Amino acid sequence: MPVFTYQAKSRDGQTRTGTVDAPDRRGALAAVGRLGLLPIRVEAGAARQDAANASRARSPRSKGGLRLTRPGAMSARERLLFTSELADLLEGGMTLGAALGAIARRGGGGGGPEEIVAKLRDSIVEGSSFSDALARFPKAFSPVYVNMIRAGEASGALADVLRRLIEHDERAAAMRSKITSAMVYPAIVLCMGVGVAIFAMTYILPKFQTVFDQMGPEGLPPLTKALLGTSDWVKANWLFVLAAIGAAAFGFRRWTATERGRMAWDGFKLRAPLVKGIVASATYANFASTLESLMRNGVPVLRALELTAQTVGNAVVGAELRKARDRVTDGTTISGPLEQGGVFPPTVIDLVSIGERTGDMPAALAHVAKRYESELSKNILVFTTALEPIMICAVAGIIGFIAVSIMQAVLSVTSGMNLK
Repeated sequence: MPVFTYQAKSRDGQTRTGTVDAPDRRGALAAVGRLGLLPIRVEAGAARQDAANASRARSPRSKGGLRLTRPGAMSARERLLFTSELADLLEGGMTLGAALGAIARRGGGGGGPEEIVAKLRDSIVEGSSFSDALARFPKAFSPVYVNMIRAGEASGALADVLRRLIEHDERAAAMRSKITSAMVYPAIVLCMGVGVAIFAMTYILPKFQTVFDQMGPEGLPPLTKALLGTSDWVKANWLFVLAAIGAAAFGFRRWTATERGRMAWDGFKLRAPLVKGIVASATYANFASTLESLMRNGVPVLRALELTAQTVGNAVVGAELRKARDRVTDGTTISGPLEQGGVFPPTVIDLVSIGERTGDMPAALAHVAKRYESELSKNILVFTTALEPIMICAVAGIIGFIAVSIMQAVLSVTSGMNLK
């Protein structure tokens, strides 16, 4: 049987080292926990442990543990790592308090969000439930996360719920990654086009200023006059332009932060050409995935609808879910209230209705999520395929306008010289 070398803390705070025999790392963690110790590091073989100790001596933070950097919050990646490590330790046989203590120690004690894990451990030791402890950190753990943990505590299957949370977060991260990837190419093309235009206006255009001065205002072609007028106005008012762009961006953010503005903007995204397919697919997939996870883990239907409305990512769809929740309170099915609003497509309504008839709503919602995740990939492909020529034509039009404006002036001077 493999030998694992461990470093752990005893109850009196002393550092202990030793070896245990176990079939794998989880078994080794469980064996160390049965010794009444809090594992700090468990590695296969003494040589690997010595290397790990040397590495930790050079750096205050361990290389393999949870590494958090922002006070009072966790990023999606940090939360996923925390959930994964906690699930591993619980499945290895450690108690919840001991597992949280082990994760907190791996952070290196340098302050920051790792303090959240330590405070979670302290709350557990003081007798608080895990879900109540998580609820004290809303910037780190969403209401969906807290309520799924609460359902796991009630069912006694906390490790299983943590695994489902990992699957849910990974699915959400994959959707965000697809949407972000779709925007990379258009952003690069747009930045290059703007950069070339600025270069032409600030570097190339001044090179021909002598030619333009010789021709005089009356001798310049119309396109060249328009180009020079635009260039002169931007040079004279560039501070105003930047301030106007900043004010517009700030005003737009403030407007979309209001309920009315958010509803209007999210409604526009559901109707706008090219992007409506991406927005709708991502929203419906997120709705189905979140509701499925909550219901599969035993969260009551009304509470699950309320939480899904908060996290679905679109104010219009969220408002419709809240209306559906109010209608469900009179004992009707979910599919009926969702159909009344006219926001959800027939495919979603039909699949939810099938789930109600078969008594397996989570499975039906899983089908909805899978279908719209597939639709998301197709819509992203359509978006990038259509946007590529649009962006190229727009950039080519700007650069072509500058080039033609300059060349017209040069050709006019050349023609005048030939006539002489």
